[in-house]
Amino acid sequence: MNNLQETVDALLQPSDALVADMATLEGDILLLGVGGKIGPSLAKLAKQAVDRSGVPRRVIGASRLSEPGLREELESYGVETIKVDLLDDAALQTLPDVKNVLYLAGTKFGTTGKESFTWAMNAYLPGRVAEKYKNANIVVYSTGNVYPFTPVFSGGADESVAPGPIGEYGQSCLGRERVFQYFSSKHNTPILIYRLNYANDLRYGVLLEIAKSVLAEKPIDIRMGHVNVIWQGDANEIALRSFLHCNVPGKLLNVTGPETAAVRWIAEQFGKLLGKTPQFLHEEQPMALLSNAAESFRLFGYPRVGLQQMIELTAAWLQSGGATIQKPTHFQERAGKF
Repeated sequence: MNNLQETVDALLQPSDALVADMATLEGDILLLGVGGKIGPSLAKLAKQAVDRSGVPRRVIGASRLSEPGLREELESYGVETIKVDLLDDAALQTLPDVKNVLYLAGTKFGTTGKESFTWAMNAYLPGRVAEKYKNANIVVYSTGNVYPFTPVFSGGADESVAPGPIGEYGQSCLGRERVFQYFSSKHNTPILIYRLNYANDLRYGVLLEIAKSVLAEKPIDIRMGHVNVIWQGDANEIALRSFLHCNVPGKLLNVTGPETAAVRWIAEQFGKLLGKTPQFLHEEQPMALLSNAAESFRLFGYPRVGLQQMIELTAAWLQSGGATIQKPTHFQERAGKF
């Protein structure tokens, strides 16, 4: 387990390209919604890259910080933390003014039955943040769920494909994008809309969910038979380097891996590594939620960690009893209900 952890830690270190970009960036960095599953690793990477760049700047994380021990963990890395309810506008206004904002705040899981809260978080709060940080560069985390399903042979939706979200979660995420775009134009605020799906850490993600099903000999629904995945470390790198590509009224950027990967094939790879025979339900459908990230590869190059390596690391992590986060992606959802 120690050797595995060392390998993972090495794969989460900032690249030379990221360090160079951090050296040219102006101003401090604020992560809004740092307490989610992506925020902690992103904040740590930002701080490491800043330190290695030799250019002093603050890295600040703000959220409710409700997870026990998270605040202390972030501060041990040198990340400043602020405990705040971002929906409390008076509290929002007390946050420090900075030049670079990573907007991670939002809600997905449990949105069915809490639609009004979903829209408040995903479409109302962005307007308040856009007003507060109208003089900043803002990288806005969004999702591939704003796209319609596309044929599995098409290569996925690129940024030119018109949005067509299925369900209220995806619709509210498109609302988030539109609100930021409006305020970008109104205040001349440079932004980049970062459409991510699906990031994979060893503690969560599509690959872990498939691996756990294979190990437990639980049938896997393959109607959503194809997915895109990217290593969380690579996704974090792209997010931070995106500050240098913000514009008005907002650059759209798909972020994921290069493969249109078959869920059946992924499960079979895990089967070989885990000594299990995967079980499947239903049949693959001709349409799926897929993104084409060719533009991100043009800007930043291909991911450093490939699909096969992610699969092997995930299997080893699972067999070693590594910690996991119980936040499923619901990648198999075809009706947009999360």
